[in-house]
Amino acid sequence: MAAAGPGNSMMRQTMDGQAGALAGMLADHVPVIAAAERLRGRQVLAIGTGTSWHAASQAAALLRAAGLDAWAAQSADAAVDGPLPGEGGALLVFTHTGAKRYTAQATQRARARGAEVIQVSGVGVAGADLVTVPQERSSAYTASHLGALLRAAQLAQALGADLPALGEVPAAVDHAYRRRQDDRLVPPGRLIEFIGGGINQWTAAEGALKIREAAYLASEGLGVEQFLHGPSVALGSDDRLVCLDGGGQWAARISDVARAAEEAGVPVTRVADDGLGELLSIFPLTVAVQRIALEAAETLGVNPDTFGLDRPGHQAWDRVEL
Repeated sequence: MAAAGPGNSMMRQTMDGQAGALAGMLADHVPVIAAAERLRGRQVLAIGTGTSWHAASQAAALLRAAGLDAWAAQSADAAVDGPLPGEGGALLVFTHTGAKRYTAQATQRARARGAEVIQVSGVGVAGADLVTVPQERSSAYTASHLGALLRAAQLAQALGADLPALGEVPAAVDHAYRRRQDDRLVPPGRLIEFIGGGINQWTAAEGALKIREAAYLASEGLGVEQFLHGPSVALGSDDRLVCLDGGGQWAARISDVARAAEEAGVPVTRVADDGLGELLSIFPLTVAVQRIALEAAETLGVNPDTFGLDRPGHQAWDRVEL
């Protein structure tokens, strides 16, 4: 498959329409109210795989802001040997397509145990209680991920979380995508590291996943403390550190680490956006890391849509069920 030229990938076309898709989802709030009532008063486990695990982890944080006892696990852990809710509990399932092996297994086990199960998926997926956006044509899921985060935030607000700026999310997403930048981030020679604090440690993880699958760049995404206690010493002038600052109690720590990295000779990119409040900063900051991944792919002449199917040896991965 030919490499995508600047501006013509499915990933870019999808990102062009993300703000509009989120605005449409905000208007579709009736199913959210019904789903929220099914969660009310229950202990909630949120699960997902890959990008959906990041969504699940951020959903758990949003639900905790509403006073729920909520936590997250990877679908594989929940399915194989991890904790699963039973009667009186709830499983909140994030899946773009409904096709992932361990997500399906965990869902089946939770239902058999008597748990309330709510599934957040793309349009057209069987069993979805809350839908996000039409199925994406790029393997680098962007709008679907933001849609999952929006459904999580809507659930949290319906359950009592103080999220007064939720209605401003589409505009913030559009601004983060289209705002002018002096220069594109130049892909580093060795490694690009994303860091964030609190709920944005998962934005950092998503940034690393996205740039790996879209641009084939070596990357890592960590919480700021996990980065500081070990991995930080490995960075040098051939790397780049991307610091995600959503405001709130983590802002000062992120700033301190960014300053230390700069003094150590590490190229640093600071991305700050606290206009919606710390919890909702995940929306513009997620768009920021998506944009970094997309623009890196365009700079390197890599097709961000193919999930590596245009790389030599990709057939070896076909034997591993996703």
